[in-house]
Amino acid sequence: MNEGIDDDIKNWQSRAELAEAALAETKSTATAKLIHAELKAEAIRAGMIDLDGLKLLDFAEVAFDQQGDVADAPGIMSRLKRDKPWLFGHGVSSSAAAHAPRPEPPRMRHANELSHEEWVAARAALLRRR
Repeated sequence: MNEGIDDDIKNWQSRAELAEAALAETKSTATAKLIHAELKAEAIRAGMIDLDGLKLLDFAEVAFDQQGDVADAPGIMSRLKRDKPWLFGHGVSSSAAAHAPRPEPPRMRHANELSHEEWVAARAALLRRR
């Protein structure tokens, strides 16, 4: 009867070890995805043109701060921007209004502003419509 109990204990131990290994792997995968997501967001803010440039970073050196965020993500991007500037374009503003076109209607050009060729073409177009 002791053999059955010993087998049960060994079975539970092996199952516990497998569960711990699976948990460690899941935690590692989740941590890697969290780091990648936070650095991806920071890369977009920094103006990275091609996010494949994140593959150049060594995620093993990335640490978390007290809040659980990636520590010094802006610093990581600034170092990458300094070392590999071709990965970045012009800075991206978080405000879309800075890049929106002005809400002015197109201005009609006065006949005095046209060259002679433009005036002749415009006059011909007007006469054709009549």
